[in-house]
Amino acid sequence: MRKCLVLVLTILFLLSFMPFNAKNTQAISASSYCVIDSVTGRILYEKNAHTKRGMASTTKIMTAIVALENSDINSVATVSRKASYTEGSSLYLKAGEKMKVIDLVYGLMLNSGNDAAVVLAEHIGGSVENFANMMNETAQKIGAVSTSFTNPNGLYDDNHYTTAYELALITRYALKNEQFRQIVSTKKYTAQTVGDARKIYLSNHNKLLGSFDGCDGIKTGFTKKTGRCLVSSVTRDGWQAICVTLNAADDWNDHKTLINKAFSEYKMQKLVSKGQYLKTLPVLKGVSDLVGAVAGDSVCVPIKENEKIDFEMVYNLPENLDAPVVQGQLVGSVNLLFDKKAFASLDVIANASVEITKKASYFYKLVLILRAFI
Repeated sequence: MRKCLVLVLTILFLLSFMPFNAKNTQAISASSYCVIDSVTGRILYEKNAHTKRGMASTTKIMTAIVALENSDINSVATVSRKASYTEGSSLYLKAGEKMKVIDLVYGLMLNSGNDAAVVLAEHIGGSVENFANMMNETAQKIGAVSTSFTNPNGLYDDNHYTTAYELALITRYALKNEQFRQIVSTKKYTAQTVGDARKIYLSNHNKLLGSFDGCDGIKTGFTKKTGRCLVSSVTRDGWQAICVTLNAADDWNDHKTLINKAFSEYKMQKLVSKGQYLKTLPVLKGVSDLVGAVAGDSVCVPIKENEKIDFEMVYNLPENLDAPVVQGQLVGSVNLLFDKKAFASLDVIANASVEITKKASYFYKLVLILRAFI
């Protein structure tokens, strides 16, 4: 008995000193989760990430980006009776009131206003149904082919669903929009109606903002049927991770665990360095026949220690260049692909100048003079 007790105590003692990543993610409460790198979109961790589930108000990530991409943010929308009677979380907008699109999007993302979602849908799409079609078209463009939207606010519908992975893809897409990034990282905002200037004070429902290192968004969600849903983005050490949990009883702690694990196990590394030699291009009519083509910038991605990742480089370069060539001149581009999907595009520039030959220069000037008289 005494030996058993000593063995148990020894095991517990050793477990207490185990590194974080050895504890795995067994304690995660979410039915589905997915953590991706925002640069490449590669999955860092996942569980049931491709299972279709309801997404509640995290729907509004798509609503917001569709609104920002398809409207003038300073245009004024009128609140319909239908919008004012929308159930659930609300800005308590009144029928006939007017508000700018930008204020509605803030109300949508900070206070999760279901009424604001309907106002935006009717203003931009003409109807909730048409706007949902716009959301679905955007989802298809992003590659979220297992996602279906029937409304802009996330109120439960059997035909309204996504997957943890595809919601992460949608978030990654939305975060490329500067206005969207600004909105979801805002803690407090004062919206107001147009005309009577009624002020509406908004507070972000995302408890991780300001309390969790590096958190810069995104959106909460809950219905009885979907459970607690949460999407967060965190930027540390120069890179950003996106975390999605669906039907998670302990979502706040789930996100802390998963994000901390990601930043513990992955470190930023360069795939391509600025000025790195890429190709040699022939030069016509130049004093030199060749010029080096180099990367115009660097590309960094998070990689585990001793991990090797396969990526492809697809070049968009001309067969040759005409002299004169100027050092730093843009000569083309290169796309970086991970899992056959482009995640970055770089300018390719000349690494040296190549003057035109005197003979070629003479004829070049002659052509310019003749063109001036034609």
